[in-house]
Amino acid sequence: MLDWLKNINKEQPEFWKNYVSKFEKKSSRFVVLSTETSGLNSDKDVILSIGSFAVIDNSIVIADSFEAVLLQYKFLHDNGLSNEFLVESKMKKLGEPDAIKACIDFIGNSTLVGHHIDFDVEIINAALERLDCGRLKNEALDIDVMHRKLNDINDKQFSLDELCTAYNIPKSDRNSAAEDAYKTALLFLKLKSRLGIK
Repeated sequence: MLDWLKNINKEQPEFWKNYVSKFEKKSSRFVVLSTETSGLNSDKDVILSIGSFAVIDNSIVIADSFEAVLLQYKFLHDNGLSNEFLVESKMKKLGEPDAIKACIDFIGNSTLVGHHIDFDVEIINAALERLDCGRLKNEALDIDVMHRKLNDINDKQFSLDELCTAYNIPKSDRNSAAEDAYKTALLFLKLKSRLGIK
């Protein structure tokens, strides 16, 4: 039997049905999202941590945030990688299924924002596929694309650090998904205002 035919009649998880039902109306909430991953191949690599903040009415809502470290022991073991980050991290640690469910509940029908957001969306879609779910339905905005549109640049992509320098956003030595999400949220507020996005 064809794989796609098997999936048609498969019962989707309750959290996914709940997520899909939210798209009957449009949200004014933005969710700035950043993932740390084991690599840049969404088919083979996995999410190690997720950081995200809501942006509502031109404000970053710190209380409306989601952050988790994903327990990917099998992947790390199979690929001979260290799990020192997982052991030392003080953040909430969740298995991939629970982390993805919590992330999807947090995202809801918000517009996603990120730095090279297409990759974050694809690696989350790969995790959703492992849970027999569909693909993310959210609209997405990329701060690199927004910056290039504002400055009419077509031949170059910009790193998060380059964008922080361009818009006077403080950089930090600490590198985490949440830290990147927060810097991205600050950049988004500046770009959103300059591009006239409501």
